[in-house]
Amino acid sequence: QVQLVESGGGVVQAGGSLRLACAASGDTFALYQSGWFRQAPGKEREIVAGIEWTARTTYYSDAVKGRFTISRDAAKTTIYLQMNSLKPEDTAVYYCARRTSRFGSGGYFPADEASWGQGTPVTVSS
Repeated sequence: QVQLVESGGGVVQAGGSLRLACAASGDTFALYQSGWFRQAPGKEREIVAGIEWTARTTYYSDAVKGRFTISRDAAKTTIYLQMNSLKPEDTAVYYCARRTSRFGSGGYFPADEASWGQGTPVTVSS
């Protein structure tokens, strides 16, 4: 059973940057799609970025494309989300996720097929 622990959230002004990290224990991200979701108050949880198990393919939602970058370390135990040019609408709790099934294609995967971290809050002030 994989455990996922996020870090790096906080409060930042609009236009600023943050880097989130998610460390896996009990297993790794190898062989699994992984990614970052977010949930704002009153809204559903949505994927913002995902990375294929090969790390060759990534997915970004239209809302973050060009501003956020997902990556994975060589040991396949940590994934990152570099968030630049942050906007107030990026305010949410950000969750690390690993797909429950292996060898998925592409970076996108649905929220109902994921294992989760506890979440880290990100607040972007205007």
